Amino acid sequence: MKHLSTSPPPLKFLLGVFLFAILSMPQVYAQKAIFASVKDSRNSSQVDSKAVEISVKGTVTDAGTGEPLVGCSVILKGTQKGATTDANGNYSISVPDEKSVLVFGFIGYSKQEITVGNNTTLDVKLVSEASDLAQVVVIGYGSAAKKDMTGAVKSLKSSEFNKGIINSPEQLLQGKVAGVNVTSASGEPGAAQSITIRGPGGLRTGSTPLFILDGMALDNSGTGAAINPLTFLNPQDIESIDVLKDASATAIYGSRGANGVVLITTKKGKAGFSTLTYSGSVGISKVARALPVFTADEFRTQVKAVGGVLEDLGGNTDWQSEVMQTAITQNHNISLGGGADKLTYYGSFGIQNQEGILKNSNLNRYTGRINVTQKFLDDRLTVDVNLNATYTTNSRPPTESLIGGSISANPTYPAYDDNGRPRNYPNFTNPLITLRLQKDASTVNRVIGNISPSFKITKDLVYKLNFGIDNSTGVRDIQSLANLEPQQDGRLETYNTWNRNKLIENYLTYTLNTGAHNMTALVGHSYQKIFVQGRNTSINKFPITDIEPIYNPGLGQELTLANNKPGGYALVNELQSFFGRVNYQYKDKYLATATVRADGSSKFGANNKYGVFPSFSLGWRISEEEFMKNAGFTDLKLRAGWGQTGNQEIPAKITQALFTSTVSSSTSYPLYPTGAFPAGTSYTRLANPNIQWEVSTQTNVGLDFGLFRGALTGAIDYFQKVSNNILLEVIPADPVQPAGTFWTNVEDMKIINKGLEIELNYRYTAGNGLRFDIGGNMTFINNIVKNSPYTVIPSGSASGSGLTSATINGYVSGQPIGTFFLKEFTGFDDKGISTYRDVNGDGVVGDNDRIAAGSALPTKQYNINGNVSFKGFDLAVNFNGVSGNKIYDNTANANFYKLRLSKSLNTTPEAIANPTESINNSAPVSTRFLKDGAFFRLNNLSLGYNVNTKAIGLGKWVSGLRLSVTGQNLFVITKYDGFDPEVNIDRTIGGITSYGIDYLSYPKARSVVFGLNVSL
Repeated sequence: MKHLSTSPPPLKFLLGVFLFAILSMPQVYAQKAIFASVKDSRNSSQVDSKAVEISVKGTVTDAGTGEPLVGCSVILKGTQKGATTDANGNYSISVPDEKSVLVFGFIGYSKQEITVGNNTTLDVKLVSEASDLAQVVVIGYGSAAKKDMTGAVKSLKSSEFNKGIINSPEQLLQGKVAGVNVTSASGEPGAAQSITIRGPGGLRTGSTPLFILDGMALDNSGTGAAINPLTFLNPQDIESIDVLKDASATAIYGSRGANGVVLITTKKGKAGFSTLTYSGSVGISKVARALPVFTADEFRTQVKAVGGVLEDLGGNTDWQSEVMQTAITQNHNISLGGGADKLTYYGSFGIQNQEGILKNSNLNRYTGRINVTQKFLDDRLTVDVNLNATYTTNSRPPTESLIGGSISANPTYPAYDDNGRPRNYPNFTNPLITLRLQKDASTVNRVIGNISPSFKITKDLVYKLNFGIDNSTGVRDIQSLANLEPQQDGRLETYNTWNRNKLIENYLTYTLNTGAHNMTALVGHSYQKIFVQGRNTSINKFPITDIEPIYNPGLGQELTLANNKPGGYALVNELQSFFGRVNYQYKDKYLATATVRADGSSKFGANNKYGVFPSFSLGWRISEEEFMKNAGFTDLKLRAGWGQTGNQEIPAKITQALFTSTVSSSTSYPLYPTGAFPAGTSYTRLANPNIQWEVSTQTNVGLDFGLFRGALTGAIDYFQKVSNNILLEVIPADPVQPAGTFWTNVEDMKIINKGLEIELNYRYTAGNGLRFDIGGNMTFINNIVKNSPYTVIPSGSASGSGLTSATINGYVSGQPIGTFFLKEFTGFDDKGISTYRDVNGDGVVGDNDRIAAGSALPTKQYNINGNVSFKGFDLAVNFNGVSGNKIYDNTANANFYKLRLSKSLNTTPEAIANPTESINNSAPVSTRFLKDGAFFRLNNLSLGYNVNTKAIGLGKWVSGLRLSVTGQNLFVITKYDGFDPEVNIDRTIGGITSYGIDYLSYPKARSVVFGLNVSL
């Protein structure tokens, strides 16, 4: 689009720079090594031939607790020679002479430099930086010390991540960050994760936060496969995840910060020593909770008891077990890293092969990554290169058909015939036949890379360029094999998707330090272009053959436009931005941050192309005041901030006019001037130049504190997020409007999230090496929709026989998002037929009698975590839970009621819970199937042992050896009687997000994972 043109450098030129930088780095490094070698050889005659290296050894411990520090770096100053401490804090290194200086460094501790002298043993005690205040937190376009932050930001290091079978970064932080709700929509390998930060602020599916990977803003609008787009990232490569929650922190990302920002930083090499690490695991998974349907004997009894007709074929089949399996997951990763002062590198290769607990379900991921940092020109020029490539394959069975068939199938039917093949029935589809005939397979290739050179113009002024690409190609094949019994035509549907994402950013950072006054100023420009294209084809009538249609589409016998018309789409989105930020500190006590970003998006109309998003925040480090010096606080900081962010997650092109031609292909007409249309051409959508950004205004007040020399730390935050100018697709009131619907901003409508977040952590270390820490977080949050001009905006549809097109939840003014808008079930009449409350008293129960019956959004979220370590052993535990939310059990609504049992279809005891219910009673959508969704889960329990490699004679070759066993989803306490209370099946209506509906969802697994880590 011309109005967003920035005249970026030609793509070929930038790619050339990118490749040249990668290829030249090892050459430059090699040349320097050769020159150094020549220099050493020239000077070798001057070296005393009798010089003998000195061997120095010792132990590195925490100065306050005496606990050994594992993995501490010990570097010979001025060289790249170094060592690391083992599981007991011991190290050993050779130095050339007494004047040699050793540098001891460990994250979170002050660095020490010690001259060797005549010592052959050096025991070193490192001093902890109190309360982790010096911990570096990644923020937009830079980083800052934790003590200097004025916004609501939470940083997680890799040691704090959830453990187990992990497919995407959301799972790593589930339950770890207050205000962040991560819901695993299903138990399927690679399933999408629903993540919201401080509650949803919009109506559409674009309510997930913005993900930034090493400075590259990701586009996760789709890769064509039915899996989470973030599955491409190997969790073993992630160093840290930083979550920006309030507008003060997210406004630097402007139009995409309304839903929060998640910054992912991958691992980098460290100068001075090299490492080679292997990590592997084997996981065993089984269904955590099967649905409690009747056994064959119970079924025979209950069908007769309700007066039904029993079809007993003498079998004793557990159909859920037939379609499920014990799943095996293998994970193998190799990484290497290291470097010198001028060049550091990190490389990795990972394989994960995961079976799902449903048969024919699997996810295979192959990842490769290389991160390189090279310094030039006396360290004035630094070039960072990050490159990640992923190949993912995924196979999915027809989940709804399998689950629906297995929970309702007559358990007296044998699963197999006398020949051991799935038995065919004339009036019932054996789920095992469905499993054999249906397949959904996808392949995704995704390559993400960026090059970020930064140049020190002066010691205080740095220029940085960030150029990145994110290219993915996906192929999804949905096939049905031809079959005689039951009769079925073979069919193949193929979907091809291409997603091309290009980012170019330029920004300057100025730092001023005058003692009492410290300031960092940032100004920059960003341009991002996203191109997405999709094509689909289908072929019918494949013969019965051993060759699957996926591998030979040419076998299809029907390829006509009438029945197999090809489809496709393409869209281009552009975003141009100008941004700036100033961080100011006075005497390390008084802090201020001001941010502004102006975003222009091709998605919006000509009259509102750009939006401006400001924020500011203040901080007061009360603990640094003289009157607080003896109060016992290592940290006490008050924070307050206000800001605005935007949401542009709407379809492309909706502001532009759309027209179609009804002229036949045989009609000819002369050329026509611009703006004129030939006969037969008409508008199907009028232009809307006034549509604009959805805006969230956020306020945050927080208090950070640390006591007892940093042993007890915590934070309390109060927040309020108000979203207005809500973007919505509506039915036009104007009868002349040619389109059935159009997009607009609902100006007076507001969505408000407000709540309180509490985080607390306590650490204790005893002199005998025992260490433990326990902590957790809790979030109290309320969501409400205000001033909606619509009685209800439906957002969740029901499924099942007789339920099609029925709605379950919606957006109701005065109620939270995800409210269940249902008829209120009041019991059964004297004939055993369901009764419902007549709200308006007109004597007829209909849609006008629906009530707001609770919301799918939890009002409380909480997490408890603990770690204990002693000698080489360590134990980590993580609990998480929610309360205040409801779940609509659409599975029970469609399957578990007495009428179905009377027809020889299996159910659970829920169907006969009320003996007065008639077998002729139907089960429409109502509060009868609305259930409490609260739960408390043991999410992770991990036991590990760090082997003393020196004690077993491996210390010379192996620097680290760790064994571990992890239990995942070990138990859940809940009143919900479905597979799992953590569920959110997508039942979207018209793009409006649905919440809290469970319909034949993929069951959750309980897993045990055995792990091995070896470092050389």
